[in-house]
Amino acid sequence: MPVTDTVADMLTRVRNAGMAKHSRLNMPNSRMTEAIAKILKQEGFIKHYKVIPATPQSTLQIDLKYTKERHPKHVINGIQRVSKPGRRIYTKKDNIPWVKSGMGVTILTTPKGVITGREARRLNVGGEILCYVW
Repeated sequence: MPVTDTVADMLTRVRNAGMAKHSRLNMPNSRMTEAIAKILKQEGFIKHYKVIPATPQSTLQIDLKYTKERHPKHVINGIQRVSKPGRRIYTKKDNIPWVKSGMGVTILTTPKGVITGREARRLNVGGEILCYVW
C-alpha cells in the first residue's frame, strides 16, 4: 500500500511497536527514514537499524531499546510529527525549539541534511522541523 507521508508512517510504527513491546520492526525504506533512524541511533533512542536490500524497495529494520527495569519501558516516551504535507513548519536558526528543556531532540531537515536541533544551532542553519522525540 503506497504511503504519502513516510515520516509520519515511520513515527507511528515506532510508537506502536514500543507500546506493544516489540523488539524489532520493519518498514519500507527511504533516504529520509534512514536519516531519521540514524539520528535516533546516535541519540540513544534505538539499539540498531539496518537496511535490507530487496526488489522493488528495500526494508528498514529497527531494533527498539527498552529500560533495564523489572517492568521494561520503551526508551522513547513520546514522538510527535510537527511538519506535515498539508502544513510545513519552518524555523530560523535562532528559533529552533527545545524539547522538554533539552531532554528531548528536535529533528530538522536543513541544507546540511537531516540533523538534530543541537547540531543545527551549532552550524547556524534553520530548516523544516520534522519531529520531536523525548
